[in-house]
Amino acid sequence: MSDKQLIDASEESSELYEHHNIIVDPGQSSLRIDKFLFGKIINVSRNKVQQAAKAGNILVNGKPVKSNYKVRPNDEISVVMTYPPRDVEILPEEIPLDIVYEDNDVILINKQAGVVVHPGHANYTGTLLNGLMYYFLNSGKSNVENGFGYLVHRIDKDTTGLLLVAKNEMAQTKLAKQFFDHTVDRAYEALVWGDIESEEGVIEGNIGRSLKDRRVMTVFPEGDYGKEAISHYRVINRYGYVTHVECKLETGRTHQIRAHFTFMGHPLFNDERYGGEKILKGTTFTKYKQFVQNCFKIINRQSLHARSLGFKHPVSGKNMFFESELPVDLDEVLKKWDGYVSNRGIESN
Repeated sequence: MSDKQLIDASEESSELYEHHNIIVDPGQSSLRIDKFLFGKIINVSRNKVQQAAKAGNILVNGKPVKSNYKVRPNDEISVVMTYPPRDVEILPEEIPLDIVYEDNDVILINKQAGVVVHPGHANYTGTLLNGLMYYFLNSGKSNVENGFGYLVHRIDKDTTGLLLVAKNEMAQTKLAKQFFDHTVDRAYEALVWGDIESEEGVIEGNIGRSLKDRRVMTVFPEGDYGKEAISHYRVINRYGYVTHVECKLETGRTHQIRAHFTFMGHPLFNDERYGGEKILKGTTFTKYKQFVQNCFKIINRQSLHARSLGFKHPVSGKNMFFESELPVDLDEVLKKWDGYVSNRGIESN
C-alpha cells in the first residue's frame, strides 16, 4: 500500500504556498521526516524541508515536529512550503515603488494599478519583482538573498493596494504558514454594481477556472470543482445603482472578490473581464449613461483596492498592521457617485 497524499498547490490561489497532507503507509519503517518528505514531494530539496520544519510548518498528527522526527506508520503529516522558484530570469528595472514599511526581513509595497506582481506569460518585464531588484541593487539592501524578494501572496495587475514581500526564505516560509492558517487580516474596498440587499454577509462557493473561458474564475456552489473560497462583506455606502463595500477574505483564491461578487449578481464597477464595464443598473436617460461613461474614464480598471494588511512579523513575532488610502481614481469615482445621488435625491448611507 502506498502513502496517501493530498496536495493543495495550484494556480487557483493568490497565496504562494503549497500544502501537502500525507498519511504514512502502515508498513513504513522508521525514517527521519526530512528524508521521508524529500522522497515524497516533487521538486523539493532536503534543505527546504528542514527549513519548513524550523519554521514550524511541518505538523505530525497536529503537532509541529523537528526535521529529525522519525515517522511512524499511519502518521498524518501536514506540511506548508513556499513554491519552488520559477525558472524566469529577473532583470532590474527602474519602476516607481511606494514603500510603506521595510526592515531586514520584509518589505511592504503599496502597489499601483497596471503593475503585474511577477513575471509570467506575456509579462516578462515591467513587473514588481523587476522594480524590487532595481531598488535593492541601488539602495544598498544587500541582505536580500535572491536579489528581488520572495512573494507570499499576490494581487491582480489592476488592483491597487498593499502587497507583502519577504526578504529571505525563512521569513517567506513563516508568512506562508500564516496565510495557510488564515491568520493574516486583509481588508479590501470595492465598488460593485447594484444595490446589495443585506448590510453584511458571507459569500461561499468553490472557485476554479471557468470551463468555458480560462481567463476568468467561476464559482461552483455545489463544490464539485475548484477550491473552497469564503468572502465576508459589509456595506460602506449605497448609491442606489452601485454599492461601496468592504471585503475580508478567509481564503485567497485567484480573482476571489471579483468572482464572488459576479456570482452574487454584483460585478465590480468597470471590471471588463467579468462584465462590469457595461451599464448594468440605472436609468435609460442619456445624462445618466454619460455620467457612468465619465466614471469609467476616471477609473479604467476594476474598482478594487487592498486597503489593509495585518500579520505577525516572521522574526520578532510582533503584530503588524498597515492601511493604505484609497487611490485617487477610486476616491474620485466614489465622490462623483455621492454627488450624483445627492443631486437626484437618492439617499446614500
